[in-house]
Parts: sequence; structure tokens; C-alpha cells
Amino acid sequence: MDRVVSKASSGSSTKYATGEADFTAFQTIHALMQCTPDLSHKDCDSCLRQSVSYYESCCRGKQGGYVQKPNCWFRWDLYPFYTRNASTAASLSPPPSPASPPPLSVNSTSKKGDGGSHSSHTIAIIIVPIVILVAVLIILAVAVLLKRIKKTKRDDQNNKTHGESLQFGFNAVRVATDNFSDANLLGRGGFGSVYKGQLEDGRKVAIKRLSESSGQGEQEFKNEVMLLAKLQHRNLVRLLGLSFEQKERILIYEFLPNSSLDNFIFDPVKCLLLNWEKRYKIIEGIAKGLLYLHEDSQYRIIHRDLKPANILLDEEMNPKISDFGMAKLFTVDQTRADTSKVVGTYGYMAPEYAWHGQCSVKSDVYSFGVLVLEIISGKKINSFSNQEVGDSSNPCMEKLE
Repeated sequence: MDRVVSKASSGSSTKYATGEADFTAFQTIHALMQCTPDLSHKDCDSCLRQSVSYYESCCRGKQGGYVQKPNCWFRWDLYPFYTRNASTAASLSPPPSPASPPPLSVNSTSKKGDGGSHSSHTIAIIIVPIVILVAVLIILAVAVLLKRIKKTKRDDQNNKTHGESLQFGFNAVRVATDNFSDANLLGRGGFGSVYKGQLEDGRKVAIKRLSESSGQGEQEFKNEVMLLAKLQHRNLVRLLGLSFEQKERILIYEFLPNSSLDNFIFDPVKCLLLNWEKRYKIIEGIAKGLLYLHEDSQYRIIHRDLKPANILLDEEMNPKISDFGMAKLFTVDQTRADTSKVVGTYGYMAPEYAWHGQCSVKSDVYSFGVLVLEIISGKKINSFSNQEVGDSSNPCMEKLE
């Protein structure tokens, strides 16, 4: 290095020199030094020696690198990175480098010079991004998994809290119905009885008390509770609570003052309260509720017992689908199910369901079609089979005309 410094600083105009020296029996150090032409011999010598001194203090043992200052430049490596110039090249042996003060301002870097080093560098460039990408993907996967676990726990907690909030004590139900007084009885069927009641907070409710001999068993009861607790639509009856004590199975619904649809369309007096506009509104509301069950809710639900008695009417005659004890839950992409247990009401069942147990959204659509015919004609479906040919008169319908 000392000899190359002397050669470069003594130049008249170029102030440029190269040189090499044996480092080992198989390796040669190559060096290049240059100063700007405006530097004097002394200033060039000082600048280059400071660069060499800095190389010794920061980068000894590195296979290659450079030190760049405003007025001089120094580079070394283990391969000939320059075109040798016979007039400036010097054959050198490696004498000890002279001590000199450290530079005030210098930029330096080090690099690998042989072919194997370049290959290692290329491999590193390829591998490092892949490792980083894999690490990022793993972190994202773990984050998504933790988020799902947290959401599941939160949903379970919410369901538990929601289920607890729906619970009513049997004594509270007994008080609300005046001990199931006949004066509060709204209706009675094979499943049990429905009573009008009033809760402690003043809300009026309809209380469905299932009999032990009802067709709706414990599984159907739980099924109705779970479905109604999660479904929210203006055309579905709203479940407010339940009681499951002392072998009593009780469901508490919002109270709908106009009772069920069959009390209007089949009654010779009340049917006059349903003009064609209201009948159309009722049909439209039932269709919207059915569409929600089949397509728009978080589940796909087949009601399986759609009939006028299960359509309740509020004070404005808006329809609400009720009685989900027979409902069947489908997966989102499921279109059909085969069942050996056929439930529902004959006359409203689709033939493939009644005869072969094939259940689908079409089963509800068939029932809806029968329901529409009853709303328009004012006649029950079982009355058509006993009707004589040509007898289509209906006093209520004639008055609506």
C-alpha cells in the first residue's frame, strides 16, 4: 500500500497508480489509488495514507472494499478489477503500513470479490425474502387462528348470556297468566294451550304451554327456542323468553292482538275486514319472511308447517310466521334432505315430501302456494275435494267484489 501511495502521489497530472502483491501462495492483493489533479504531491500522499490507515482500523481481514474521500479514492480486492497500465503499475511486496491519523470524513464498504462469494451473495438474496415471506405468512395464520378462537369464545359467551337472559321462572309465568286462567286462554290444540299474559314490566305476551302429550317433544322444543332466539325479521314472530322447570315447557312470544290468519279468512264475518289490498299485503309479508328463512338469514331453514294457523297478525295486520318446532336446519349450500319422519299438516305438504320424505325449500314454496289459494278464495284446502263441479261461490268473496 505504501508503494502504491508513493506512486500515485508522485504523478504529474493523473495522480493514479495500481499495484498488486502476493498475499498467500495462491492469493494476490490488488490495489488502486487516485487523487484529483488539483492536489499537490504532499496533499495527495496525506489523503491516501489516511485512507489506508482507515482501512487498517475498520476493514482489516475483509476480502475487498473501498475508501472514498472528496479528493482521493482507494480500492482493494483479491481479483484484478482494473485494466493494468504499464506506466502506472508497480510490483510490490507487502511492507508494514505507516501510521497516520484517522480521516475526518470517509465512506467505506466491504465486499466479497471471488466467484464463490458472489454465488453466496446471490443465494442469500433469494433465500432471505423467502424466509421473511414464510415468517409473515406464519404470523398472519396464527393471528387469524387466534382471532377465530377469540370470536368463537365470544360467541359462546354471548349465546350463553343470551340464553340466560331468555330464562323465566315458572312462578313468573304463572303470575303473568293468572295461574293459567281460562279467561286468558287464546287457543288450544294438540300441542297444548296458548295464554295471554302480562309480565312484571307491563309487556303483554303470548305464552305457549306445551302439554306432556303434545306432538312437540323436547328436541322440537329446543329446536324452536334456538332458531327463534337467533332469527330477527319483521315477518317472523319474536321469541321473548322460555321456561323449562318442573317438567313444564313454556315459550313466551310477543303478543299479537289479531291472533292467527285462519281466524279471519275462514270466518264469514271477520273475512270482510280483509280487503284485497290487505290480503295482498299479507301474502307479500309471508313471502318476505319465507325468503329470509331460505336465503337471507345466517342459516337456511325449512319451516315444514306453513299454514294459516301459523301466520299471526299484529295490530296493523302485518303477518308473522310462527311455530318453528318442526323447522329443519340446512347448511348454506344444502338444497335437499331425505327424512323418514314426515311432520306438518296434510294438505299443505308437497307430494314428494308427504310420500317420499324429500324435503327442500320447494316444500315450503308448495305450502305457500296452498296458503295463497286459501287467502284468495277464502276456502280451506280440504273443502275443494268435496266441492261440486261449477260450485265456486263464496259469500265473503262476493261481498269483497
